Amino acid sequence: MAIHLQDTDLSHYMEKRPGPLDPNNVRLFMFQLIRGLDFCHRRKILHRDLKPQNLLISDSGELKLADFGLARAKSVPTRTYSHEVVTLWYRPPDVLMGSTQYSTQLDMWGVGCIFVEILTGKPLFPGMKGVYDQLNKIWAILGTPTEATWPGVTKLPEYKPYHFRKYDTPKGLDSISPMLHPSTMSGDLAAQILQLLPAQRMKASDALHHSYFSCLPPEVYSIPDDASIFTVPGVSITR
Repeated sequence: MAIHLQDTDLSHYMEKRPGPLDPNNVRLFMFQLIRGLDFCHRRKILHRDLKPQNLLISDSGELKLADFGLARAKSVPTRTYSHEVVTLWYRPPDVLMGSTQYSTQLDMWGVGCIFVEILTGKPLFPGMKGVYDQLNKIWAILGTPTEATWPGVTKLPEYKPYHFRKYDTPKGLDSISPMLHPSTMSGDLAAQILQLLPAQRMKASDALHHSYFSCLPPEVYSIPDDASIFTVPGVSITR
């Protein structure tokens, strides 16, 4: 049965479709999200509050970044920003531990969390008891960091190891879903974005050209910035 889309946000869109979203729609939503972020990042704008509620979905399947209330221009050298940004579930571990020296990697962590959520149908790191519960959810999947694996981590203001559980052998993203196995294109993309070390997270410009999007028509890369990908023949949402 065809589903008629109405203008909504990604959170409500998922509520009406419990479980993993259609793979074609996941790919199109992610491409639009990363494309929009790349547009912002090339202009040195950080969104700083990526979450499903701030991604608008039109009837045709167009995805738009919304709510730039926490957005900031990124200066060079990087300014010090507040770490009280980004809804907890989509906040990167460096910011959770008090880092105020961040750049576009802040947004990319949110991209990775959203990707896994719409791919699997459930939030990736649903911390319920505050910052350290949130961090322990991350450590369980990606491993508890040390100075050996994350140089400088012990110097972050909110690094408090007595609040951490020790996960020397992390479960890995594929423990959540076979779709996130490192051998899959979706798993590889998620792994490259969801790196604990900010500098190692994949940039939006690189993510756009990941093999996960290789099945899209090449024309999606040549349309103007203000043109919808749905103007490209063969690109359409699954209803």
